[in-house]
Amino acid sequence: MTKWRVLRSFLKDRWLLFIGWLVFFVLTVLVFWLTPHSPMDWGTVGYLFLMQSVLMVFFLAVSYLSKRRFWQKITPKPGDSLLQNYLQGARSAEEERIESYINQLIREHQELMQQVVSNQEEQKEYIDSWVHEIKVPLAASRLLLHSIEFDIPDEKFILLENELNRMNEYVEQVLYVARLDSFSKDYLVQEISLKAVIQPVLRSQANYFIQKNLHYAVEGEDQQVLTDEKWLGFIFRQLVSNAVKYTPQNGQLTIRIEKDAQGTYLHLQDSGIGIPKEDMRRIFDKGFTGENGRQTDTHSTGLGLFLAKSLAKELGIELTASSTVGKGTTMTLFFPLLSYYEEKR
Repeated sequence: MTKWRVLRSFLKDRWLLFIGWLVFFVLTVLVFWLTPHSPMDWGTVGYLFLMQSVLMVFFLAVSYLSKRRFWQKITPKPGDSLLQNYLQGARSAEEERIESYINQLIREHQELMQQVVSNQEEQKEYIDSWVHEIKVPLAASRLLLHSIEFDIPDEKFILLENELNRMNEYVEQVLYVARLDSFSKDYLVQEISLKAVIQPVLRSQANYFIQKNLHYAVEGEDQQVLTDEKWLGFIFRQLVSNAVKYTPQNGQLTIRIEKDAQGTYLHLQDSGIGIPKEDMRRIFDKGFTGENGRQTDTHSTGLGLFLAKSLAKELGIELTASSTVGKGTTMTLFFPLLSYYEEKR
């Protein structure tokens, strides 16, 4: 807020004082006029008006200067927050009341924030514990399934294994959502091979490729990028899982690696149903499933692409999407070179 706006607000808030001053001046003139044997001298009236005006301006100036320091203290600057530090140095009873009220709000806000942080920590600890606990029965179920592999039809075995894999993916999603806030404590950036990340993810989806008779191809020479291998693997797994989910029988997935002067590109192109144009701007929103996700055979949670986008941003990777309904979708991970950031700046 500029000084002139502050001054205008100060004068506007004192409209009652101006009215009182005018009433007092009119009463003074009326007394002179009603006084017997005292002729009305308009020069005296003008002099009286001038003197009262000077006193009024002086009073307002002193009042404004005395309050301006306090207003500056309670007016936040860009990037600052009044809820971080307590106010001190009140000079009047009015300022003390305002200061006391604001300090009380700050105390209540800090107590509430501490409670929220404490609750979040407890919730995160519970989720971490639950995820690790649920993995035990999942692993046991997988072992039991493989122990009866030859006692049940192949189709049922594959279906059961797919469901276990899907449950494991959902558990992983919950774990990664819980870790988003503490991401900076759990990553290691190093030079890694893209194909070394791609191939394990593709192998983990082998059952789905077989069940839906999907074909895939990896094109382009392998490239080295600076990133965290574990998080990148999770991001790519979410993209592949989505591509498999929305690609019909006998479809095609193409993974293409490219490099130019700006950085390295990892494209994942599918021949699936595509994303409606009206859904494209929201596909990375948390919980958004869109028209495709509401189909009964896809079981979308709306977390996969949200996590992929969020984690990619944390790693300095740009995730973009393009799609044509009925033809397929292309997800692109862009790994910029360090020189690209400097040129962009």
